[in-house]
Amino acid sequence: MNIQALINDKVSQALEAAGAPAGSPAAVRQSTKAQFGDYQANGVMGVAKKLGINPREFAQKVIDVLELDGIAEKVEIAGPGFINIFLCKSWLAARAEEALADARVGVATEEQQNIVVDYSAPNVAKEMHVGHLRSTIIGDAVVRTLEFLGHNVIRANHIGDWGTQFGMLIANLERVQKETGEVSMELSDLEAFYRESKKLYDEDEEFAARARGYVVKLQGGDEYCAEMWKKLVDVTMVQNQRNYDRLNVSLSRENVMGESMYNDMLPGIVADLKEKGLAVESDGAQVVFLDEYKNKDGDPMGVIIQKRDGGFLYTTTDIACAKYRYEQLNADRVLYFIDSRQHQHLMQAWSIVRKAGYVPEEVTLEHHAFGMMLGKDGRPFKTRAGGTVRLTDLLDESELRAAKLIEEKNPTLDAEEKANIAKTVAMAAVKYADLSKHRTTDYIFDWDNMLAFEGNTAPYMQYAYTRVASIFKRADVELADLTHPVVINDEKEQALLSALLQFEEAVLAVAREGQPHLMCTYLFELAGKFSSFYEACPILNAEEAVKQSRLKLALLTAKTIKQGLDLLGIETLERM
Repeated sequence: MNIQALINDKVSQALEAAGAPAGSPAAVRQSTKAQFGDYQANGVMGVAKKLGINPREFAQKVIDVLELDGIAEKVEIAGPGFINIFLCKSWLAARAEEALADARVGVATEEQQNIVVDYSAPNVAKEMHVGHLRSTIIGDAVVRTLEFLGHNVIRANHIGDWGTQFGMLIANLERVQKETGEVSMELSDLEAFYRESKKLYDEDEEFAARARGYVVKLQGGDEYCAEMWKKLVDVTMVQNQRNYDRLNVSLSRENVMGESMYNDMLPGIVADLKEKGLAVESDGAQVVFLDEYKNKDGDPMGVIIQKRDGGFLYTTTDIACAKYRYEQLNADRVLYFIDSRQHQHLMQAWSIVRKAGYVPEEVTLEHHAFGMMLGKDGRPFKTRAGGTVRLTDLLDESELRAAKLIEEKNPTLDAEEKANIAKTVAMAAVKYADLSKHRTTDYIFDWDNMLAFEGNTAPYMQYAYTRVASIFKRADVELADLTHPVVINDEKEQALLSALLQFEEAVLAVAREGQPHLMCTYLFELAGKFSSFYEACPILNAEEAVKQSRLKLALLTAKTIKQGLDLLGIETLERM
């Protein structure tokens, strides 16, 4: 249940009844401290100022008509006109019973939208590296959250599978096959193959001419070139899928929507933009001049959509991509999880999309940018030799470190269980270290911190879940056996229950803002409130009615942590 939305509606109605203009914001927020209640309405002061009334007097008028009977046990005015709302213990307890009985822990579904989410986007014939990690796991956490809320989510893995580099790759593939009869198609070999192809292209003019010819043939639908191209795409995606599966990322081959998908649309888009008077010829190229973007001389910036040699650019593809997502996928909302350095490029493409009328204003095009993963030296995360860190190497290293940690913590487990726990903790640690940081900031990658059992880390959260779940197991009861109701007798019980019932608000914030760190923060604070409750409130040796009430709180905590981690794509363990 979205308690914040319920109270916001109630306060909005009271504002209007007290004389505020219709639609005045109630600005209800969760209180930051217990002495300010559970929620605080901050909208009174702004309305009072517009009306020329004393804010505290107007706040009293609002309280006089505020209908929170049975929901709030106390409502008070604080400071210059804040309204503090303290929720009723019996009302909270009833909501807890509802959440416990619900497989969705009390989270309602939203009115369904078609939402396209563009994330991961590795390149063909290159191995995934750490630079692909943030887009992949942040995007996947948001996708899972949107689906949980009932939306039809279309995953779009916009792989780099088109362009001039395929001419050189096909030319080299042909050369090697003629010389040796076969080409190794393991991706580590493909990486070397890519570098060799680039060297030949740069140094051998005859090879370069053949490669350029193959680009034209590929774009023209030549059967041999298409077959070689598909071979390169297939081997890349097989390797990438191993990383996705290992990371518990929900992408599959069916979600691949590469640059090549839009190739046939590009000539028509350029022709249409010319016809609409948006694209004009400049130095032989087709260019759209945008008044919103100025060059250093203050003139409108020109965005090239077709080069003088007839070739198209990434901008042209991104225009086609947005058009396709609206027209063919019926998108109501499109989210792009792409590096912050691409922001201006996307804004320019979307500006053209809007001017051309390809996507109406009510369909949102959202760039959810993210910062970089940095090493402890504050520079982009690299190998000791200064090279790019392969994603598979990062995951291997994480598993090795986690295995050592589990061996130290619990050496008596059998080898198979140790290996499973190490793998689960390792993948969770890599993901949570990233997801728990604000998406738009750069963050320092630190092995010691991410695998620590203290602080806002995956091992801490996974351990918090197993600890809470084990209490319920030790009691040796089922939910059906708990016939006594939830009753709040202690402030620690109330603090825990209030936090549990704010789960839906955390879910909605992630879906709205594309910020998984909000869920991490919520879960970490919830685990802290459970620890405080557990230390202050005995469970298993309390008298029966109290014991059952507290077991229900423990069970709801376990269910909420498990569901929250699942939305982040993080698996839980029954023991660690």
